[in-house]
Amino acid sequence: MSKYSIEIIPTNNESIRKFEANSFLIQGEGHEFKNIDDAENSPIAQQLFYLPFVKTVYIAQNFIAIEKFNIVEWSEIENELAAQINDYLNSGKEVIKSSSQNKKNIPVTVYAESTPNPKVMKFVANKKLVIQTTEFKNIDEAKNSPLAQKLFHFPFVKEIFFDENYVSITKFDIAEWEEITMELREFIRNYIQEGNEVITQEAASNKKEEVKEDKATSTESLDETSKQIIAILDEYIKPAVASDGGNIMFNSYDPETKKVSVVLQGACSGCPSSTFTLKNGIENMLKEMLQDKVSSVEALNG
Repeated sequence: MSKYSIEIIPTNNESIRKFEANSFLIQGEGHEFKNIDDAENSPIAQQLFYLPFVKTVYIAQNFIAIEKFNIVEWSEIENELAAQINDYLNSGKEVIKSSSQNKKNIPVTVYAESTPNPKVMKFVANKKLVIQTTEFKNIDEAKNSPLAQKLFHFPFVKEIFFDENYVSITKFDIAEWEEITMELREFIRNYIQEGNEVITQEAASNKKEEVKEDKATSTESLDETSKQIIAILDEYIKPAVASDGGNIMFNSYDPETKKVSVVLQGACSGCPSSTFTLKNGIENMLKEMLQDKVSSVEALNG
């Protein structure tokens, strides 16, 4: 079974395409290569520069972005490029030579940020931690997350939620944030700085594939209103919710009662202000944008 799969993602710059992997490619900061000489420490970038239309190669934690010359259209080459990158990654060869990658590593910083939920604190890192949002309610659920398992050894840690560059931690009432925030922040920073895995590579790869398949399967069977609700949640609601350390997912829509059900995760789960947010934010927005198709929104805690 192939470890990596590649998804082609357009960007705001028509000359650039992102080839996003379902797992991390490198640790540390990104690398930009303007030509084949620049790319001496990256065998895959050197290989790509043999293609006459490749102008710039940028390698980040979980994707390779390519800027092309205008001699060809993306429609003519993007699938071939995706296949070439996929084959290279699954060959097990290095993306960035180890010695070079070690030199490029930058110090990890983590800062604590309060959320609307008084029981949840958000710990934000200056690097990507996970590719897909993941929530753990207990240590048994965290078997594929070495970091989550270690965090659950703190007696005051109740639940853990990972998003792109942060971890939201829900605490038990036995401790106050003033007593434990510094300890948690330093633990997370040291753990990441040492290059340890947040989610195991295999689990991260499998989760992205599952999410992709589930989304494709579930979306196909949904009615048009449900698809519109998902689009609105993704574009307008999720970014705001993520900034508060949480996540929102579509659960169901009943065309007869016009009731929408969503699932709240992270800081939003069990948050005292979530009811207000639902009624005055999400519900009003869906009613306004979908007119008479939505009557109410109810939330389930993830």
